[in-house]
Amino acid sequence: MQLFRHSNRTRNAKTQRVYAAYELAYTLVDFAAAISFTIGSVLFLWDSMKAPAIWLFIIGSFCFLCKPSLRLTREVKLWRMGKVDQLAKRAGAE
Repeated sequence: MQLFRHSNRTRNAKTQRVYAAYELAYTLVDFAAAISFTIGSVLFLWDSMKAPAIWLFIIGSFCFLCKPSLRLTREVKLWRMGKVDQLAKRAGAE
């Protein structure tokens, strides 16, 4: 079984729930990054607001860093769930 395969996400109800939860987290982080960058960009229009704007850019950048981390974590979890399914089948349990 390989990472980033559609079949890993749709194997059973449990993998579908895990996939959905990670997608929700990914979307929330994506919105947080976009909002941080948008507000930071607007704040950059005033000299007195440059420090908060820079902090918002840093926060937005951290959110962008979290996105691939969430995807990789999700795929590893789904991969591990598949490994457990394979071991159960070998043992005769389902």
